[in-house]
Amino acid sequence: MSLVHPVHDIEVPSDIAAFVPSVIEIPRGSHLKYEVDKPTGLLRLDRVLYSAVFYPANYGFIPRTHADDGDPLDILVLMQEPVAPLTIVRARPLGGLRMVDEKGGDDKIVAVCIDDPAFAHYQTVQSLPPHMMRELDRFFRDYKVLEGKGGAVEVGDMYGQDEALEVIRASRDAYERGEWT
Repeated sequence: MSLVHPVHDIEVPSDIAAFVPSVIEIPRGSHLKYEVDKPTGLLRLDRVLYSAVFYPANYGFIPRTHADDGDPLDILVLMQEPVAPLTIVRARPLGGLRMVDEKGGDDKIVAVCIDDPAFAHYQTVQSLPPHMMRELDRFFRDYKVLEGKGGAVEVGDMYGQDEALEVIRASRDAYERGEWT
């Protein structure tokens, strides 16, 4: 039996505006921070969140990408239901948030599940409910506060689809150049 590595073995279509495959690590509503172990492709519990916040969306990564923090590019997939870890979800990027923490720059792509009729119709981050966007922003401002790791987390303003697609393309190029090794 051959195992598929979620970072390296999942095809990403050339038309990333239509959708990108997103490997979900953390279901919406969870307090558990899972990460894919890069050498094995298995899930590893990184930590339990130190505060009362929970993940406001299904959280994972885009395969075959390499972001500024050394990991695959993060993605938050908005949809009705929490998704089991290591599920592949087809997600349309709408925008993103740029964070800077102790590890450096860390983009979070914001997307909607194209197979969820309650979210598939959204085409821009501006069309999303304003409260949903405030929840995402607040989560990233608060979720590391009680960990005592020092250094503030800076969260930039939400950017739109064009910039999100450029961030995805740049992280795909970095992966193709072998920067993940």
